[in-house]
Amino acid sequence: MWASRFIITAINEKWALTTATTITGFATSVIACGCEGGTDKILSPEESPDRRPGARIIFCITSPKKDVAVNMEHLLINRVGQCVLTSPTAACYNAINPAPETIPVSVGGKLKFFGDGFQISKRLPSISNGKEARRFWRIPIMEGEFLCEDTFHIQKAFGGGNFLVVGKNVESVLEACERAITEMKKVENVIMPFPGGVVRSGSKVGSKYAALKASTNDAFCPTLKAQSKNSSLKEGENCV
Repeated sequence: MWASRFIITAINEKWALTTATTITGFATSVIACGCEGGTDKILSPEESPDRRPGARIIFCITSPKKDVAVNMEHLLINRVGQCVLTSPTAACYNAINPAPETIPVSVGGKLKFFGDGFQISKRLPSISNGKEARRFWRIPIMEGEFLCEDTFHIQKAFGGGNFLVVGKNVESVLEACERAITEMKKVENVIMPFPGGVVRSGSKVGSKYAALKASTNDAFCPTLKAQSKNSSLKEGENCV
């Protein structure tokens, strides 16, 4: 997988989180959403680039390396353009420092055209070394200005199902999952894109239907224990 990490800030935490929630919508799985995204960390004003409340976002995609820049750029331009540029007081900053292993993609550099010729660029010292200039675009909008960094960077990442929680009923399994998610949220550079960080419909690769890339993981479906020759569940294991 490949990942982009960036920061959204706003006038207060309410609008920073509202923007973060909006941009990460419909991003649970690459299977049908085309990406996986979530909020990695809530930032205090002291931790953000412009000293406002913020949220750090991660998006992941699967793509051949030769196509990843185009594919990620398309994703970010659409998401930032429709969900951050439109959100009151929001600004957007790259959060992956350039390095030999990273790939640059143009985000603010493309969204600037929304300014219809009235956009203004500004260069500031890099956070990483204070020397290389970072370019930002000030795009005029009806509220005032939308500030967005010119170039974002992407790097290799990994993702997929974390682990299975098996139990006797929904209540006990869900409680265990919620406790796990609470702890996982304390780890930086990690996202749990599914609803509440939990997925109840784990899939297997392929299907009896040619049109499907993935289908229900019947080996772990409790209602199929009696009729499936492939069941991996034991007696008393009634929820996964």
